[in-house]
Amino acid sequence: MKRILILAAALTVTVVAAPEAAAYPAPGRVTGDIGVHDPSVVKRPDGSYLVAHTGNDIALKTSTDRTAFRNAGAVFPGGAPWTSTYTGGSRNLWAPDISYHNGQYWLYYSASTFGSNRSAIFLATSTSGNSGTWTNRGLVIESRTSDNFNAIDPDLVVDDQGRWWLSFGSFWSGIKMIALNPSTGLRSDSTIRSIAGRGGGAIEAPNIVKRGSHYYLFVSFDRCCQGASSTYRVMVGRSTSVTGPYVDRNGVAMTSGGGTEILAGHGDVHGPGHQDVLADSDGDVLIYHYYANNGASLLGINLLTRDSAGWPYVY
Repeated sequence: MKRILILAAALTVTVVAAPEAAAYPAPGRVTGDIGVHDPSVVKRPDGSYLVAHTGNDIALKTSTDRTAFRNAGAVFPGGAPWTSTYTGGSRNLWAPDISYHNGQYWLYYSASTFGSNRSAIFLATSTSGNSGTWTNRGLVIESRTSDNFNAIDPDLVVDDQGRWWLSFGSFWSGIKMIALNPSTGLRSDSTIRSIAGRGGGAIEAPNIVKRGSHYYLFVSFDRCCQGASSTYRVMVGRSTSVTGPYVDRNGVAMTSGGGTEILAGHGDVHGPGHQDVLADSDGDVLIYHYYANNGASLLGINLLTRDSAGWPYVY
């Protein structure tokens, strides 16, 4: 972290800027079962943590302290045959988004195959969040090869008016958003909004949170899924409206490729991304996966705060 000291008479002014890439902090200490990809985390009413991540039938992990994690089975231990149209029969389901509203857990998750936009996002709910207790609530949105978007990487945000929105998207024409019915969690109208894109380039994994007067849209740029050669990095923009327009620190629209980098590969941390922001008792926490030197995909956790101009940075 840079500190620029300006001395004038007896006055000292400290200006704090976000870290440069070379100075990004190491992930915080985690132990136990920390092999994850595309993690999403919710804090349970009892204060413990529930993690959902990409894996066969959607993998689950739990922690009591946000440090030690253990495997907790799968969302659908008996399989999810309704997804096979999109997965080619594979049980590997991707990029879940888990949250807790109105006394139950809501899980949006993706079904697809690598490189294809014949994809779908489904919803499941549970009152406990435990393995085997989840009920499939059906298809939320799908994409076909004739579409210019890809229906994977869902993220639910509830705005200040209590309206529910789902952002999603990967490559193709970028990040999209649809309105949901808060009663069912399913799609409420036919409108698809565009909120970020790179002209067909590598952008995916949206995550939106409201802090202060702004909604912040976190996305991942560049390539995941290539082990230690992955170039994933976490970018952010913000807007005073949940539907955008989102712009980066320099005022560049995220629909025109804009984004301010807040975390990238450094040292033995390769390709950090597919981030999720959790509001916790000690502040905001950035949860993500990254690749070790041996190619293993691991859970990364850092604290997240905002500078004097309101822009996020990790520490």
